[in-house]
Amino acid sequence: MNGAAQESQEVQESTTVELAPGVVIPLIGLGTWPMTGGEAADAVARAITNGYRHIDTAENYGNEEAVGEGIRRSGVPRGDLFLTTKFNRQWHGKAGVREAFGAATRRLGTGYLDLFLIHWPNPAEGRFVEAAEGLTRLAEEGLIRCWGVSNFKPAHLRELQAAGLESPINQVQIDPEHQQLDQLAFHRGHGIVTAAYSPLGRNGGFLSAPAVTGPAEAYGKTPAQVVLRWQVQSGRVAIPKSADDRRQRENLDVFGFALTEAEMAGIDALDTGAPPRLDSDEFGH
Repeated sequence: MNGAAQESQEVQESTTVELAPGVVIPLIGLGTWPMTGGEAADAVARAITNGYRHIDTAENYGNEEAVGEGIRRSGVPRGDLFLTTKFNRQWHGKAGVREAFGAATRRLGTGYLDLFLIHWPNPAEGRFVEAAEGLTRLAEEGLIRCWGVSNFKPAHLRELQAAGLESPINQVQIDPEHQQLDQLAFHRGHGIVTAAYSPLGRNGGFLSAPAVTGPAEAYGKTPAQVVLRWQVQSGRVAIPKSADDRRQRENLDVFGFALTEAEMAGIDALDTGAPPRLDSDEFGH
């Protein structure tokens, strides 16, 4: 391994990133959409057994009860896990967020949340700033350890900032073909952690690109592991979904090697400039 790769490995061997003082989030989490019912509970329980300590769900996924069951079934103490969920637009507003918290924790069977996110900004309703204010109150009371947002464009984040609110994390669609470079630049410029959902894409076409298969062969890894390594080596949290034991373990096993600068640049070059699948100025729930 050359010097650049060794230096990169040393910098990125941490498996977590800090969101707030004393609050660290694992860089690899288990995505749970669109799993529901027994499938979701089983996948979560096995993922935790396989080493996951970060589980991501949402009200709109319709699986919070199953996720909570999977956590309990795993036998791992709640305090050893980082649990994220998200709430829908009907709860936007200061009072609504508290109701959303109560409903989410009842479904999950937990007394607190590690991270509570506004799932979509729904800017036409004009209430996401109030929702963020409600979240800060929950954090001040210790009901949630940290708050954040999902699918917020820079314009939405600026509205929060104008109200004196700084979201420490934004969960958005990022994969090699949908890198949202302006979005990532805004996050870097304002100290916002990026969490990538659908980090391996929807159809996985780029997994056969030479920029991915070349490093996979060189390091004895799968193309998916190379892409997840690219995500975390770029400083992003990645939340791949998998119900398969082998893939779950592989998705976690991305910290024992490092991509060179040239390999990172090769994957960067796969960006098509295409926008995310859904436009958060128009879509939301």
